[in-house]
Amino acid sequence: MIQFINNILFSSIFCLSACNPSQNGVEANPEATYRNPVINRSMPDPTVIKADDGYFYLYATEDIRNMPIYRSQDLVSWQFIGTVFTDQSRPTFEPNGGLWAPDINLINGKYVLYYSMSVWGGEQTCGIGVATADNPDGPFTDHGKLFRSNEIGVQNSIDPCFVEDNGKKYLFWGSFRGIYAIELSDDGLSLKPGAEKIQVAGTAYEGTYIHKHNGYYYLFASVGTCCEGLNSTYTTVVGRSKNLFGPYLDKQNNPMKDNRHEVLIRKNAKFVGTGHNSEIVQDEKGQDWMLYHAVSVDNPQGRVLMLDRIRWDNDWPLVLGSTPSLEAERPIF
Repeated sequence: MIQFINNILFSSIFCLSACNPSQNGVEANPEATYRNPVINRSMPDPTVIKADDGYFYLYATEDIRNMPIYRSQDLVSWQFIGTVFTDQSRPTFEPNGGLWAPDINLINGKYVLYYSMSVWGGEQTCGIGVATADNPDGPFTDHGKLFRSNEIGVQNSIDPCFVEDNGKKYLFWGSFRGIYAIELSDDGLSLKPGAEKIQVAGTAYEGTYIHKHNGYYYLFASVGTCCEGLNSTYTTVVGRSKNLFGPYLDKQNNPMKDNRHEVLIRKNAKFVGTGHNSEIVQDEKGQDWMLYHAVSVDNPQGRVLMLDRIRWDNDWPLVLGSTPSLEAERPIF
């Protein structure tokens, strides 16, 4: 009788596993798959870096005050370890401003974190600052603002993205008033004297990220509204160029300066507002992965952290189905 019951239990478990494949056709194996979201709390505008200790470190807009820091060994299981700033060390150049959309980098052996500081509607006084640390978990020392909108001549100057190319360092930035780039000093802590800004994309975009792959530069960005709960229309888009400063084009060679692009990730029945992606990082198998935020239809409180694999087809990035995965194969680490 015990053997008979065990056979029934085994058959039931097998059926549950075999008859309930994931959205991507992956059998439900908790050791081989993950489910979105990977952090089920508000974690907007993520940025990520792999440190020398083997951990990935994640930073995000301060829905946790002073900007949260999480770490992970596999991009799936994340541990909260602290904040970038404290109430005593947080920047003050926008006294009532929030800390938004950070961008983490390793520059000359230092962890350099660019951040936005703004109040809603403060498009002329918002700006971008920079902080540094010897270790990815801090403590971070603020170096103040790089510029404000009314100083650089670009309205809504937020959403920084650092790029190093051919021995030079640049900052890309912008939010629905054009995407711009400018050269930085060698330490990345100030603008290069005499540097002039260059417009590289139109007014439909924010949350820029530049990635180089197979001879092309890819400009990832977000279009639509980020922060209206279930009504959020955020969508992740992309264009590519042979030159860092463009022209960035869609597949029909229409320029992003004219707000033309390819869609990478759009909403589905479970997640809306899919945007503001992180850097692309690789697992040990050489597969590319991207973090981004979205609003869960089942629990639309905040913008949760999502993870999806980036595949390449004819030198264009794609996410399967162009929508968030529900369950998928884990990164290999």
